[in-house]
Amino acid sequence: MRVLLIKTSSLGDVIHTLPALTDALRAVPSIRFDWVVEESFAEIPRWHPAVDQVIPVAIRRWRKSPLQTWRSGEWHDFKKRIHQQKYDLVIDAQGLLKSAWLTRGFKAAVAGFNRKSAREPMASFFYDRPIFVAREQHAVERVRQLFAQALHYSLPKQMGQYSLHRERLVIAEQHAPYVLFLHGTTWPSKHWPQAAWRMLAEQLSAQGVAVRIPWGNAEEERRAHAIAESLPLVEVLPRLNLTGVAGQIAGAQACVAVDTGLGHLAAALDVPCVSLYGPTLPGRVGTYGQGQVHLCATGPNVGLGDRHLPCFDDLGADQVLTVLKPLLVAGTADAYAALKDVTQVVHDKDAH
Repeated sequence: MRVLLIKTSSLGDVIHTLPALTDALRAVPSIRFDWVVEESFAEIPRWHPAVDQVIPVAIRRWRKSPLQTWRSGEWHDFKKRIHQQKYDLVIDAQGLLKSAWLTRGFKAAVAGFNRKSAREPMASFFYDRPIFVAREQHAVERVRQLFAQALHYSLPKQMGQYSLHRERLVIAEQHAPYVLFLHGTTWPSKHWPQAAWRMLAEQLSAQGVAVRIPWGNAEEERRAHAIAESLPLVEVLPRLNLTGVAGQIAGAQACVAVDTGLGHLAAALDVPCVSLYGPTLPGRVGTYGQGQVHLCATGPNVGLGDRHLPCFDDLGADQVLTVLKPLLVAGTADAYAALKDVTQVVHDKDAH
């Protein structure tokens, strides 16, 4: 059975789709997926054993210059490629008009979220098989349920598994255990203050724990160097592509992340991570997996979804270090048990 999957973006949404592929492969061992995904995230689907072809799309770039996209033939070439293969089913796991539009013209049936389930209800009118999935649950579970209904198998009861091929990554050298700081994010309100990052780096350095800091643009590079200044155990990494960052994550003892797609990548690679939430809350879209701690700020601006209002005034390095320490016990079962206890304390005290 061959299925075309459409889940174009964002990084976190792409990662949230992986456990559904694992479920499908276990239920239907012969199933193969081709995946339409934004070009900047095209590396990730290749790491899953159920995926054959990755078909990059450039909606984000094409929107900026639609006339040039048409004249260049990029749109024509993309449409030609996705219609070359015969599919038994098309699944739109995005539930947006931009993704639903890509399902036009297929002879195979198209499945997707129905109007009560899709993020943009109008998208459901493009589907032959609109499927109801309750919205009040984590995004990973929603996609798992969509796949189970679309492909007619019983949803496994256990937590979803990402099943990524770690052997396809060049895992970062680990001369000594290190913590990775995933500090880059999009909204200004999602940024944990630079001073807090610096204090955490100082505290870890004082305990002999190495820190590595990746970056993706000039502002993130400046912040990384400011956090690392004069701290010998804190290393600012060179600029890396997504696969390179994944290798650094896979080699880390633990990560500390703001609400960013790279935090979800840490979860997918089964790396313990402390994720910091302020303007957004983790209930539906938080990192999903073993060893994932959601540390929520408090205060009047928390959970409002505002891109600019500050949220992290009351969430300091000491609180982060408290929940990070159990992960620095070598990642054993005992460390995970200790982390579970700390996580409960964190949620009882700090969750909004």
